[in-house]
Amino acid sequence: MQTLSIRNNQAVPLSTIPELSYADFFSLNTGMITEKPERHCVNYYGYQLMQQIKLICCIADDKEGTILLSSCLVHSSETLPSFTARHFCFEKFEREIHENFGLKYFDHPWLKPVRYSQNRADKNQTIANYPFYSIESEELHEVGVGPIHAGVIEPGHFRFICNGEQILHLEIQLGYQHRGIEGLFLNLADLRQRATLAESIAGDTAVGHGVAFAKIWESLCAFQPSRDIEFSRTIALELERIAIHTGDLSALCTDIAYQLGSSVFGRLRTPIVNFLQEWCGNRLSKGLIRPGLNRFPFTPELAERLQHVLDLFEPDFTEMNKQLFELPSALSRFERTGVVSMEDATSIGAVGMAARTSGLLRDIRSSHPSCLYPELQHEAKVKRHGDVYSRVQLRKNEVIQSLGYLRRLLAELPAVQEKVALLAPGKELFSLSLVEGWRGEICHCAITGTKGELIHYKIKDPSFHNWLALALSVRNNEISDFPICNKSFNLSYAGHDL
Repeated sequence: MQTLSIRNNQAVPLSTIPELSYADFFSLNTGMITEKPERHCVNYYGYQLMQQIKLICCIADDKEGTILLSSCLVHSSETLPSFTARHFCFEKFEREIHENFGLKYFDHPWLKPVRYSQNRADKNQTIANYPFYSIESEELHEVGVGPIHAGVIEPGHFRFICNGEQILHLEIQLGYQHRGIEGLFLNLADLRQRATLAESIAGDTAVGHGVAFAKIWESLCAFQPSRDIEFSRTIALELERIAIHTGDLSALCTDIAYQLGSSVFGRLRTPIVNFLQEWCGNRLSKGLIRPGLNRFPFTPELAERLQHVLDLFEPDFTEMNKQLFELPSALSRFERTGVVSMEDATSIGAVGMAARTSGLLRDIRSSHPSCLYPELQHEAKVKRHGDVYSRVQLRKNEVIQSLGYLRRLLAELPAVQEKVALLAPGKELFSLSLVEGWRGEICHCAITGTKGELIHYKIKDPSFHNWLALALSVRNNEISDFPICNKSFNLSYAGHDL
């Protein structure tokens, strides 16, 4: 057997993951992507194992609901054929492996730094001398934006190559706020500190990353969460989706100078996040999700309060969308702007909204479901034109769908189980957790050592896949369209830089 097939949130002995020669490892994983379009790479990374690098590749089969694992041992001094030359969806993963360990690939097309992590192999590579792509021409010019932005936003640099107003190429340079979060998971011994850390991976996805950490820890401890725990997590995930999508609709209206939409959508976000504060004391849900327990049980009083919030929210949300989608000036800015084709989305391994708005069905809630999503029988919303208009429509459709899910869940509250102390993690285990955050597919991987301690923790935010989708979307658009293209994705700098 060349792969080990596991399910989402399943812990397995590390020794059971097949260890292959690099030639077999290469052929296997690139071949699996070629064979079936429903397969994609959810994580591919390395960690130091004595004098070698252990590579682990995780290929998800979205039709079968499995994750196929394989591994390989290599030396950092080797120069290897790249997965990327066969399938471009591996490019960011291999760039990170190269940056962290110095492993070389003789045929990788774009072997540039990803994050400028503190543990990078080549300390001479600094963010100040990033090797931007350039074109020598008297007719073309370059435009640099950031890393310091005009608004309250995270740092990232955007380098445009333009012919007049037309964008020919955009290169996005990140890595300005590398915080070493993956290493902190190993250094923090207190579970509460680790749970708090997970909520801080991407500030607008505290629930998504919090659930991923809770799930992976519970799998390592062979703990089965009770229904009330899963209920609260499902409610929180859908509330986070509603809040962020609604806020982004407001921001998109701001970018096209539609003041009414900006004001109404912005106002509608407020009662959603205020309810989260009523529930757990924090508008971003920090402190709500914890492994093995339900800190803030969802009471009948909370259910009644949330039902009232939704009853007030839904008609205004529906009416504001009707106004927006009937406004010619808005449609003229959204339609056919920032297009990402299905071919490009597939090639780069796009996930979440960036995939589904280009016709590519990728949604963990249906393909690898956990929490209460199997009961909801989630069917992903998919658009096919890949433009800003599709991404705006998807936000609207997902909010309406989430409202329906919440009403179904509120119809029957589960009994609250007594708190149960978590067992210690098992020894020498591997586990993987996939969660569909509002932005897309979150993946956490963990490995424990001979005493059950964490020896490696790997995080992948959906932004890791999707920043390249933004760069492709603006080609042949005018540079004035960049703000709405950017906001239509609303990717995370922090989630990428870690």
